[in-house]
Amino acid sequence: MNNLGDIVKIHEPAPLEGCGPLLTGAPDTTAGLKQRVFEVVRANGRAARADITRALDISAGSVTSLTAELIGANLLREVEGTPREQTRGRPPVALEVVPEAAHVIGIKLSYKRHTAVLTDFAGNVVADAALATADIARSLPQLLKEIDTLIDRLLRKGQIGKARVQAVGIGMPGIIDHLTGVVQWSSLLQDRDADLRGAFGTQFQMPLYLDNDANVLTLAELWFGAGRAMTDFAVVTIENGVGMGLVLNNRLYRGAHGMGLELGHTKVQLDGALCRCGQRGCLEAYLADYALTREAAIALDHAFDSTESRQELLDVLFEKAKAGHESAQTIFRRAGRYLSVGLANVVQLFDPALIILSGERMRYDYLYADEVLAEMHKLTLSGSRKSCEVAIHAWGDLVWARGASALALSELTDTIVNAKVAAQ
Repeated sequence: MNNLGDIVKIHEPAPLEGCGPLLTGAPDTTAGLKQRVFEVVRANGRAARADITRALDISAGSVTSLTAELIGANLLREVEGTPREQTRGRPPVALEVVPEAAHVIGIKLSYKRHTAVLTDFAGNVVADAALATADIARSLPQLLKEIDTLIDRLLRKGQIGKARVQAVGIGMPGIIDHLTGVVQWSSLLQDRDADLRGAFGTQFQMPLYLDNDANVLTLAELWFGAGRAMTDFAVVTIENGVGMGLVLNNRLYRGAHGMGLELGHTKVQLDGALCRCGQRGCLEAYLADYALTREAAIALDHAFDSTESRQELLDVLFEKAKAGHESAQTIFRRAGRYLSVGLANVVQLFDPALIILSGERMRYDYLYADEVLAEMHKLTLSGSRKSCEVAIHAWGDLVWARGASALALSELTDTIVNAKVAAQ
């Protein structure tokens, strides 16, 4: 690995068997042993009892007892394992999650369109749906109406009723209080401090788990992507805004109050450009699409009107830059320099083994050019520290919704595993 950090371009990480963290870090002391047994099986897709014994370092007798309870609760089931080369002897027996034990919905709320997936308890996608939206701030009742339309469309495709959905996860841009479900600020909403969880529960009569969209994308990497076997990594997203998610010891880190890691609203210049949050000098004000289009309108002497999408203007700006237009190149290079400042701060503060750059704006290679990584390296106190790897992940659009489904599955697992076993 060179001292500037390696770039690994991955268009969409290849799926692995199972879903969820592969539990390579220290044991999760907040989860009961029965839940940890269940999660080992789900993470591996299929696991023999001996595999569980090794993974959790517990006795074979404990595994036998715990798996018997989970089978009795219809959460796990026995299946034939990988056939042996010899035909003699009993075929090996493995365990897998009963997919129909629960269903959750994952939703990504966004500017151009909302997306959703219906997922079973094994993490398999049963159906997906999308809803085109307007790039405006709306009232909370308007947002709930859009969510209702999207859920109805999804359940029709999945051919199941609302009664079979045990939880919903939602990721959206903004400053989200994950613990209370209050949206302190979001560019999607007209009002601050909107109680989305409370309003959702009243209308839909099902539990909602809410988080920042960068966090749900990080959960997608942790549950389905490159982060499954990693204990520590960071995800930086560049789309309509700039977000960050962080995994420490195989767990999503949110901060003391559940609202940390707002990389886009860290300050990179005092009294600098105006950010959508109302403050000045935020990193987002130099990298997000509204920041780039603001600069593009000036550089290209282009009057931006309501009939033209930001994406169309950004595409023109990128084409101009590739063709050698000096002002267009300057906009992307300046954005890349500010990104290098943000990445250097992430490396300096958290020392992750991997930073994954993701989001729609990563189609613009100026943002991960060699000069950006060189600048990132120059701005960190490297010394003998091993270089941080940088990867580019161009996931499909539904991955955000899958991350939201992982949020719902994660929150639901403890409740449903303990409740069903206790009810036997």
